[in-house]
Amino acid sequence: MQSHNLTDHLQRLYQLHAFGIKFGLEAEAALLERLGNPERELKKIIHVAGTNGKGSVCAMLDSILRAAGYKTGLYTSPHLVRVNERIKVNGECIPDDELAVLIDQVDKCAGDYAKSRDGRQITFFEFLTALAFEYFRRQKVDVLVLETGMGGRLDATNVALPQVSVITSISLEHTKYLGTTLEAVAGEKAGIIKANTPVIIGALPEEALQVIGKMAQAKKARVIRADQAVTIRRQKQDMEGQKISVESSADSYGTIRLPLLGAHQLGNAAVAIAALEEFCRVNAMDLSPSAVKKGLASVAWPGRLQVISHNPVTIVDGAHNPEAAGVLSAALKELFEARPVFLILGMCSDKDVPGFFRNITVPIRHCWLVSFSNERSIPPEKLAEQARIKNWTFSVAAIPQALQEASREALRQDGIVCAAGSFFLAGEIFELKKESQALG
Repeated sequence: MQSHNLTDHLQRLYQLHAFGIKFGLEAEAALLERLGNPERELKKIIHVAGTNGKGSVCAMLDSILRAAGYKTGLYTSPHLVRVNERIKVNGECIPDDELAVLIDQVDKCAGDYAKSRDGRQITFFEFLTALAFEYFRRQKVDVLVLETGMGGRLDATNVALPQVSVITSISLEHTKYLGTTLEAVAGEKAGIIKANTPVIIGALPEEALQVIGKMAQAKKARVIRADQAVTIRRQKQDMEGQKISVESSADSYGTIRLPLLGAHQLGNAAVAIAALEEFCRVNAMDLSPSAVKKGLASVAWPGRLQVISHNPVTIVDGAHNPEAAGVLSAALKELFEARPVFLILGMCSDKDVPGFFRNITVPIRHCWLVSFSNERSIPPEKLAEQARIKNWTFSVAAIPQALQEASREALRQDGIVCAAGSFFLAGEIFELKKESQALG
């Protein structure tokens, strides 16, 4: 439970959401300068962008580096339950007391900046990114794994100077900010590529590959395709994870247990390993096969095809865009074949809702449309328009009621419960699960 003192601080922090999203690096750079440029003292950074998969790749990178004995900083978004989750050192969330102190410090600098810029306010993400850099400096981390928030070129994290850049995947999302074509989105993601700095890429559409290639050529940055550098084969998958064999052009890692579900995680693992091999080569660091095996075997990344109950099988997934909906559908088909799916769905208003519905291709026996505690939550009645197009049977419910009814029907019909559409929904389900466990 968070202290009353931190609650007051967090209220100030969350008020920054009112200033919306502002692209550009000037404000972040100015804020960091007022903090003494902590980002410049972080000498080993892996910067990760991508439409989907970037969080999973970051979690894998962090876990493997910790297994290799390095002190890691990990910056990701969004959080599921507590904002502390976004900022971790050696796998541990930033403590409440340190978060409160740093909010005070960054708040003073943000106020100074607003006065100097005719009231231009620092946004929530700019504020938290600067705070994270300062925390990682204080903690003297060996390596920082840094996830972009949105896009790349004008994302607040792009003030960093990494040794390796990573682009996991590219598809249409946040079109209001990133553009309405794959080429435009790829151009924004490619903005994280730095001069003479290698970039590792996942499986990208041809249109995106061409944009990335041109940018890399202009920056004299070597492009490494993960699917050409690393070969991963699945031996087995069950609800506890996957057994995979991994080989790269540099090493043979043998058989590894990966506790994350879905074929897409094999591609993410290939990206992570390719990125780490290159990062260690550039920095003359050691990366033993045992560290890779141990790190992947212990990776945890909540809200990604996560099984939270076995009776009935209940899965929570943060899929919220068309590409992720397709990945989720493919994973459910692989794991559960033709078993009926009882879907709990809530989404944000800035998402491609028709595209998401279009790419859900598993048999939905019933869908519960829900809202969650966020100003961007779509009213269930709006989601109902797309459910009708799909000819789903559906009902509108509060999240606790939806979970209860979906669980009852899944038990009765030998089906599975799946909650998807937003990380906000995932977070509220985790909170409910925690409360029910506390009640015994």
